[in-house]
Amino acid sequence: MANMNGFKHGINLGGWLSQCNHTKEHYDSFIHAEDLKIIKSWGLDHVRVPVDYNLVQNKDGSFIEDGFVYIQNAIDWCKAAGINMILDLHKTAGYSFDSGEKEEGFFESEKYQNMFFSLWEEFAKRYAKYEDMLCFELLNEVTSKDYCKIWNKIANTCIEKIRVVSPTVRILIGSYWNNHVAAVRDMDPPHDENIVYNFHCYEPLIFTHQGASWIPKMDLNFRMNLDAPYSDYDKFTKANINQEGDAFDKYDPNATIDENYFLNLFEDAIKVAKERNVLLYCGEYGVIEKTDPKELIKWYKLISKVFEKYNIGRAAWSYKKMDFGISDDWISPVRDELLKLL
Repeated sequence: MANMNGFKHGINLGGWLSQCNHTKEHYDSFIHAEDLKIIKSWGLDHVRVPVDYNLVQNKDGSFIEDGFVYIQNAIDWCKAAGINMILDLHKTAGYSFDSGEKEEGFFESEKYQNMFFSLWEEFAKRYAKYEDMLCFELLNEVTSKDYCKIWNKIANTCIEKIRVVSPTVRILIGSYWNNHVAAVRDMDPPHDENIVYNFHCYEPLIFTHQGASWIPKMDLNFRMNLDAPYSDYDKFTKANINQEGDAFDKYDPNATIDENYFLNLFEDAIKVAKERNVLLYCGEYGVIEKTDPKELIKWYKLISKVFEKYNIGRAAWSYKKMDFGISDDWISPVRDELLKLL
């Protein structure tokens, strides 16, 4: 497969301009230019920067000029550090992957959709000139498969509006089930040669999110090792997670996870990408801080082999805090080893 040059080894700056306390104090203190230099020193070539609409857009659709300063800072810091950047709209008016955000109605509301289009037109006017080092990501993690058709329609309309301003900037699009790799096939054919299919991978979710407080059925004390038999994965998933897209019934119940798990998981998406001549990229992947760091390394080794085999660019979740922070103390014993796998 073709390689997404300059966007092969990356990390997310989650929690800075998204999923955060939206205050000037937070924006000014969470990430600095020095952090981008650290990321560059780790051998990474790009960052994904999640941004919530309310950083830069009011409920009436008007823009917040002070908010755009932080996006410009991110671009400038990346350029100074010699790394590339993906601008990811993590939350838009009327929609967030996180139901706790109380954003509803986007897929039914012409008003919210027009705000979305207007915001992306503004992003394009301001930032498309940096397309040599910047990509746009339309929206983070559509949840329900029920939104598939309307999301494809909205995405295509948005791309057309961006293309009026910027004919060639790369644009990333994800599918439903929170950008699940199994949903790649249901995205519309690429609008043009500068479209990238974006997926996220936290599979097996019961391993990468063990003990996660935001998963409704999850036992907060639940822990497991990666090399548990598939029968345990099936049992523990049914007990702790209610999410489509992750099943283990095709595997020998006594076998354990190996590289073939990820090869099988990605197989259809890779096939679709080849058929449609479109780049494939993984915008999020990672393992929660509750996991034994040695077990985390095992998972990264397996998934990284498949990324490398098929030239799939990716950005780990996440640089700092957010329950997955790779710069945090919990991962210190294995960080050097992990950085070689990102």
